[in-house]
Amino acid sequence: MAKALKTEQTTNEPVTLDKTDLSILRLLQQNARMTVKEIADKVHLSTTPVHERIKWLERSGVIKQYAALIDHAKVKKGLMVICYVSLKEHSRNAGTKFIKHINELPEVIECYNISGEFDFMLKVVAENMDDYYNFHVNKLSQSENIGNVQSVFVMGVLKHTQVMV
Repeated sequence: MAKALKTEQTTNEPVTLDKTDLSILRLLQQNARMTVKEIADKVHLSTTPVHERIKWLERSGVIKQYAALIDHAKVKKGLMVICYVSLKEHSRNAGTKFIKHINELPEVIECYNISGEFDFMLKVVAENMDDYYNFHVNKLSQSENIGNVQSVFVMGVLKHTQVMV
């Protein structure tokens, strides 16, 4: 799991970003291994102000972490499944237990609390259908308070990006 950066900002309040900050973020989202010099050349600044801006983006919580994006198929996790989960009980305690359980499952790479018919949407990776079946029956379904699970199998990824600014 990628290590989160230490930040000074403790709220989710938006921060004010200028055009240069947004350019730096865009470059880092495309390639987080880009050097400060390479970024400075592209945004037409010297390295010191670019370095200071990156450190400020980290401290302010805009940049949460740096991570490697993995080709799931190459690490034998080529089956991707979207699982919609509803809980039987909707108390704070029941939700907290479910979230704790989900965070302990390495097969679950993303989890969203959603509105509508289901309470959560999970992105799950497995080696194959047998591996997913084992996960579903012996791990996910063992979580207390599961009401309903609907699995949708991803047939192809048409767009996958981390670039959003």
